[in-house]
Amino acid sequence: MNADLQQDLLDAFDEFDFKAKGGWLRRGKCPQCGERELYTNADHPWVLKCGRLNRCGYEEHVKARYPELFEDWSKRTREEAKTNPDAAADAYLSIERGFNLERIKGWYRQEAYFDPEADNGRGATSATVRFPVGTAYWERLIDRPGRFDKKAHFRKGSSFKGMWWQPQGRDFARATEIWIPEGIFNAIALDHHELLAASNMSSSNYPGAALDAIAEECKGRSLPRPTLVWAQDNDKAGREYMLRHVRQAEKAGWTCKAALVPQTGRRKLDWNDLHQLGKLDGRMLEECRYQGDLLLAKSALDKGLLIYRHDGRHEFHFDFENSLYWFKLDLDAYHKEIQELQKEGRKSDEEQPAVIEQALLKAHAITRIAECVPTPLYYLANRMTDEAWYYLRIVFAHEGPEVKATFTASHLSSATDFGKRLLHVAPGAMYSGTSLMLRRMLQKQLFNIPRVETIDYVGYTAEHKAYVFNKLAVQDGRVYKANDDDYFELNRLQIKSLMGLPLSINPDLRDYSDAWVRLLWTAYGAKGFVALAYWLGTLFAEQIRAAQQSYPFLEMCGEAGTGKTTLLEFFWKLLGRVGYEGFDFVKASVAGRNRALAQVSNLPTVLIEGDRGGASEDKGPHVRQFDFDELKPMYNGRGIRARGVADGSNATLEPPFRSSIVIAQNAAVQASEAILSRIVHMRWTRAHHSPEGLAAGKSLAAMPIEQVSGWLIKALASERAVLQKVLERAPVHEKRLLDKVKMVRIATCHGQIAALAEALRLVVRIEDWQFDAVMKQIDAMAIERQAAINTDHPMVVEFWEAFEYLDGGATPVNHSRKDDTTVAVNLNHFAQVARQYGQNVPLLTELKKHLPTSRRYKFIGTKNVNSALKEANALNKSSAIWCWVFERPAEDRPEA
Repeated sequence: MNADLQQDLLDAFDEFDFKAKGGWLRRGKCPQCGERELYTNADHPWVLKCGRLNRCGYEEHVKARYPELFEDWSKRTREEAKTNPDAAADAYLSIERGFNLERIKGWYRQEAYFDPEADNGRGATSATVRFPVGTAYWERLIDRPGRFDKKAHFRKGSSFKGMWWQPQGRDFARATEIWIPEGIFNAIALDHHELLAASNMSSSNYPGAALDAIAEECKGRSLPRPTLVWAQDNDKAGREYMLRHVRQAEKAGWTCKAALVPQTGRRKLDWNDLHQLGKLDGRMLEECRYQGDLLLAKSALDKGLLIYRHDGRHEFHFDFENSLYWFKLDLDAYHKEIQELQKEGRKSDEEQPAVIEQALLKAHAITRIAECVPTPLYYLANRMTDEAWYYLRIVFAHEGPEVKATFTASHLSSATDFGKRLLHVAPGAMYSGTSLMLRRMLQKQLFNIPRVETIDYVGYTAEHKAYVFNKLAVQDGRVYKANDDDYFELNRLQIKSLMGLPLSINPDLRDYSDAWVRLLWTAYGAKGFVALAYWLGTLFAEQIRAAQQSYPFLEMCGEAGTGKTTLLEFFWKLLGRVGYEGFDFVKASVAGRNRALAQVSNLPTVLIEGDRGGASEDKGPHVRQFDFDELKPMYNGRGIRARGVADGSNATLEPPFRSSIVIAQNAAVQASEAILSRIVHMRWTRAHHSPEGLAAGKSLAAMPIEQVSGWLIKALASERAVLQKVLERAPVHEKRLLDKVKMVRIATCHGQIAALAEALRLVVRIEDWQFDAVMKQIDAMAIERQAAINTDHPMVVEFWEAFEYLDGGATPVNHSRKDDTTVAVNLNHFAQVARQYGQNVPLLTELKKHLPTSRRYKFIGTKNVNSALKEANALNKSSAIWCWVFERPAEDRPEA
């Protein structure tokens, strides 16, 4: 083993806490069962094994657990390459593939491949292992292949249709069998075990030309044709094409068999994997041939009898042509039939197998219990809510599209519940078996079933440091697509989101166009880029809050027709969402609001039309309940709301806020100083409108999502650089802004946006003059926010002007007996007096919303006051009246 690789593996083994003894690493913590039974060879640590063979049986090749250590062979063999030009290819084949280089000498050579679109459009080069195939070649990329669209390539402009790759120096015409696996490395692995093999390069390729050449050679040399053993990958495509190839080869006069690698664990195994695990022996080959015989069975009867002869079980389920069957052997009838046949005189040892076979044919029963095949794929659990599901794939006998759905434990425990759920999720799928049949069918399939981590939201999961969307995931800048079973495999992590958010993200950056950047500036100017900087920061809100304990809210307010909706809908396109602006909190129930706040992470939550309030025509019972002060905990990412867990205990569930808040409405937010200081306020007017801007806005709205959603991928690929820039520059900008504003929180919020504006230049092109305008805009917004906090709402100002006019005259309205320090106003009394003296009084329902924000007269609270005006005005006999109480401004108090 390469010394550097061995050391890297030993370092990685720290997670198991091995104890070294006698050339072995023992007593490691098994990643599957958790017991200290894991072991491996210290000098050749290729395979990790658990000693609990019956109860656990964990076994994994190190390249499957630590793929990152087997990704850059040119870097690992830099010194050897000085004397050996094939050093990287040799290391890849010997170390990662486990091949004897002496055996395959001359079959390959090392080459190089360059793709200008690889690595998110930055271009990348990789060493390759190249194999000639006829007049063409096939090559495998061996240096961080995840940067490329494909890990292997066939020479452009050439075709391998009808061809195969075969090892040099092998006499195929004289062979008894020719094994035909799908990949070249699988063929080489079989060759290492003295099985003559040739790769057809793809499961869909029937190597007719190669087979015709072998047939002609056999005819010319008067040799019998070899038997073809089709050994494609054991997946849906491999099995379907094997059946096609067998039919086509048999028509051409070939004798065919099949062999399939058994699939029992989470990871799909092939012939090369068996070779590396040391399992490609006679016993395994016998099992592989048996699996192939099952695939080629001509009828359900043939398949059922094959399974009985192999396993000896009297009752079992099996599938044939996508229908589910139940096999049962009537032992009484079976023994009776043997006795009857033996009475006829057929008692010799030579005849006994025929007697047993005839009795078996008469005593068995095969029943079809479903015209579909349900297969458990993996187990899902939500640790937060203690909910769990089994994810099943259902394929139909009528060859319609397969269905995948979740089943609960109760569904899988009863034939009645199972049948109902099956019929519900899979149209026309009827189950007619018993509960006993169901339990026996699932017992083996559910044993040690793969487990997949889940999140109940979409976006960034801080625990796993990955972004999980519906069709793709991103980790460390690398894009992963969901596998055939609808979950993501991120190195050693298997994960999926339980939340279905309609995102259509195009990961192919060759389709991406940055023409929208120029259009954005033309239509919205510096404000558009400031909003884009905030939108970029939203993608990293969790990381920013973790490092800086906060992430601000963005407010986009202004009169109708200023382009806010167009801008927001375009920004959503950058994230892969079409035709969406935001969530209307006013129309939602409390539960609906909290769910909306919890369903995404590092994606924005846009609140629209929140200014309608009680004056809205939509006056449902929930309308008046919304208060922007409810958002205060979200600034620091704290819990949204607590609710009880339905498990009979005192446990509560309080999910943290993982999103960001964008407020889009016509009127400015009126809330407490605590909320206003957390908001980056941006007011939109029609002043920026121009014919060019209007045309640019229309072009933005018309841009297809396929051309712009790649921005999300580009932004996430720059995660480390963006975060580094924000963490370094935000404190600098905060310090600078404190020379312009008094409140630290305002400087903090706008400093973060300024740092994000700098980071935005890592993702999109911004000219220096544009950047200067953006920074001036942010400074102006900070100053405006400070001024807004220092002043009262116009409605409050109007109220105090009327109060001071009335109370300073002959008609006092201050009920406070501490007239020098506090003011107590009964609003109904105030309104009555104001109308008598011709003063305009705001609508009380609206006034009550804004009075708590009063700054000049600081709001204390509402309470019953011993009125100083009761006796003077003879309002009633009681001296107590309900008042709004405020602290009188210091400058209005009499000097002591």
